[in-house]
Amino acid sequence: MKETMLVTGGTGFIGYHLLKKLKRKFLIFSLSSKKPSTKRKIKNVKYLNCDISKKKSLFNKLNKLRKIDYVINLAGYVDHSNKKKTSETHYHGCKHLVDFFTSKKIKLFIQIGSSLEYGNQKTPHHEKLKCYPIGTYGKSKLKSTKYILKISKKKNLPSIILRLYQIYGPNQSINRLIPIVIDSCLKNKKFKCSSGIQIRDFLYVEDLINLINKIICTKKKIRGIYNVGSNNPKRVIDIINTIQNKIKKGQPLFGEISMRKDEQMKYFPSTQKLSKILSWKPKISINSGLSQTIKSYR
Repeated sequence: MKETMLVTGGTGFIGYHLLKKLKRKFLIFSLSSKKPSTKRKIKNVKYLNCDISKKKSLFNKLNKLRKIDYVINLAGYVDHSNKKKTSETHYHGCKHLVDFFTSKKIKLFIQIGSSLEYGNQKTPHHEKLKCYPIGTYGKSKLKSTKYILKISKKKNLPSIILRLYQIYGPNQSINRLIPIVIDSCLKNKKFKCSSGIQIRDFLYVEDLINLINKIICTKKKIRGIYNVGSNNPKRVIDIINTIQNKIKKGQPLFGEISMRKDEQMKYFPSTQKLSKILSWKPKISINSGLSQTIKSYR
């Protein structure tokens, strides 16, 4: 009999790729507040609708499921300007999931954390750094991390927190840098940008999914916090120019958007811990990843 997996946020960008990869190996339940769009619906996945911030309805929904072996919490609220909803989803929702599954003897709880938990700390970020997040989103993610670590130690919940940096790839909504630039270039638009001198880490989504699969399959006891990135940070201007050169249309207007006051010029991780423990490193170069992503948007 197949092992079972619950993926919260399975209708999102990363969730879609995760379900697509693991559907043959696991019986998967996807739990989200919204139904999947046509282009993100995967066959042989059982889709459930529920807001994880609503504890009573969440527990009622989960109690109807068969025993779950793995939980991957990808649930999130996109509009971070809504502070209340951001906190409810990213902290309280995570806490509800942890509280429910602590006594269920699951094999692993994978929490998708965020690089923004580090706040203004100097890069490259190491997992042992103290965190000073600024916004509600980063603070909520850090509260979730601390709660998971506390429960894991106190009640032996098998868990791991993956702190992601910029993830990109096919089928991503046009509300992030790379999709916005691709869409603008394909439509041959002039589009405003910052100067683009910021340095960021971009990881192709397939590399992330393969990492999660490896974590689930390994016989090693992996616990705690791990940074996840390409280990090959790039200037934003170089990413934009590469996309424009590949499409050969569009015109980025650099310097037309001012930098935010709290803008971090360098923001990328050290992935040494992950490489050492799991011998993992990304396989998709930024050049190849961008080409595949552009192809999907055409």
